[in-house]
Parts: sequence; structure tokens; C-alpha cells
Amino acid sequence: MSFASELKTELCKAMPQNSCCLKAECYGLLLFGRSFSKNAITVTTENNAAAHRVAQLTAEISGAIVDITTSVFRRRERRNAFAVAVTGEDQRNAVLACFGHTGNEISLRINRANLENECCTSAFLRGAFLTCGTVTDPVKDYHLEFVVPFMNLAKDLSAIISESFELNLQPGLMNRKGSFVVYVKGSERIADLLTFMGAGNAAMELMQAKMLKEVRNNVNRKNNFETANIDKTASAAAAQVIAIEKILDSSGVSALPEELQELAMLRYRNPEMSLRELGETLSEPLSRSGVNHRLQRIMDIASTP
Repeated sequence: MSFASELKTELCKAMPQNSCCLKAECYGLLLFGRSFSKNAITVTTENNAAAHRVAQLTAEISGAIVDITTSVFRRRERRNAFAVAVTGEDQRNAVLACFGHTGNEISLRINRANLENECCTSAFLRGAFLTCGTVTDPVKDYHLEFVVPFMNLAKDLSAIISESFELNLQPGLMNRKGSFVVYVKGSERIADLLTFMGAGNAAMELMQAKMLKEVRNNVNRKNNFETANIDKTASAAAAQVIAIEKILDSSGVSALPEELQELAMLRYRNPEMSLRELGETLSEPLSRSGVNHRLQRIMDIASTP
């Protein structure tokens, strides 16, 4: 399963507690689907969980009857496509009215009345991403995008992302083969957006991939480790830095026992250092095994709820 597919499956497990957020997510799912008009309300996706999410929320929020059909999308890869559709003109009119649309709009725009509270923005973006979003595998690159069929709709989406105080993002906008792409680049920016939408595990996986690449690069430049041990050492250092970062974000380094504080900051600022180098750099030098023991204590503290 691809990183993007795993991400969407994780997003489908996020269940907002507030009814306003359920409506906002449903709106994002439908508005950015293949069509959202009197003639057709359809969402097409390769993700089974996303298809059932659309059907469930649409029926729950609007009361409309929803159909799901499956077709073979790529025979060689044995991949299916799922089409979710609201059948019947009366049913479609009911869905449109539920979200304040008539179906006669000259230009499809986001009706912000469906984003009642600040908490609704993350739910709305989650719905939009499940329908028209994708993200590159972080092992290859850091790129997330929403592919939108209409220019004004894309501009509205870009504005909502930009206006979110929690995100502090300025997404790009470009035209690609007749579609309008709202995109975000950069590992930290994408991780922030994934977390905001409710995919904390995917965000952590992305940052781990980034950390692993950085550590590998540093190790290769300094040639401190033998080639056969690079992967193992880099992965361990990345995990240690992430654990320390978690402690810094939650309670600060002062929450650690005094004997661990100096080592924690030294590892955090020098992910490329070997255990021996860390021990020699400490104000009170430690052996390699002593450093390893203390780093393990730090990771145990970080993993404690």
C-alpha cells in the first residue's frame, strides 16, 4: 500500500465529535468530487475506506440515498476504482440545499456558512483531501496537492489553508492540464497539514523519513561509519532525535532527570554523532555503553503516556 493510500485510510478513522465538523467534512468530500451539481453528485476514488466515508457521511448529514459501484481501474495492478453517487434529482437537490447550494451557480465556490466554527476547517480540509488530494512518498520528495477542477474553487481552497492560524501556510497554485492544483511543499509544512487534518501517524512517518535521509547524508559526508552500519545507526539516531523532540514539545528538557538533560540536547543538535563521540563531548565523559543506556532511558520516557 502506498504512503498516500495509507494516509487516506488513517484520515478515514478520524471521527469528529461535533456535528458541525461532520457536516464540514461531508461538504469537503462532495464539493471536491468529480461533480457537484443538479445533474450529478459523484465522487470517484481508489480508496475503499474513503468511498465508504463519503457514502456514510452523505447519508447521515443529508439523508440522501447513496450508491457505491466498483470498477477495475488498472487490471495489471489489480486496482479498483470506487464511484459514489447520489442518484435521483430530488436526492441531489436535497444534498445541494443541505449545503446552501442551488445547483445553478455559474461558478462553483466554497460556501463558508458550512464552516461554522474554527474546528470545522480541519474537518473540511480532510474531506477535500480524501476526495482530490494526494501526497508524494516522503522517501522520494515532499509534495502534497489538491487537484481541483475549477479556478475559483481552487482559489477559495488556497485561501482557507492560508487563513488558518494553526497552519501558517501559503500554498502554491498552478494550472496543470486543465485542472487547478493547490500544493504545499516542504516536509515540515506538509507534516503540519497532515497533523491538522488528523493524520498524526503519517506526519510522524514523514518526519522519520526526513530525519533518516538527513542522518544518512551527514553520515556519508563525515564518513564516520562503515557503509554496512549506516542504515542501522542512522535509524537509531533518527528515532532518538524524534523522541527528544517529543519531550521538548510536551514538557521541555527540564522534565528529564538532570543526568539526562545534557545528553538529550547534545544528541538533538548533533544527530550525526556516534555514541562514542557523544560520550567524549559530554562535560563528564561517558563510555559508549553508558551513552547508549542513557539514550534508551530518554526514549523510554518519551514513549510513556
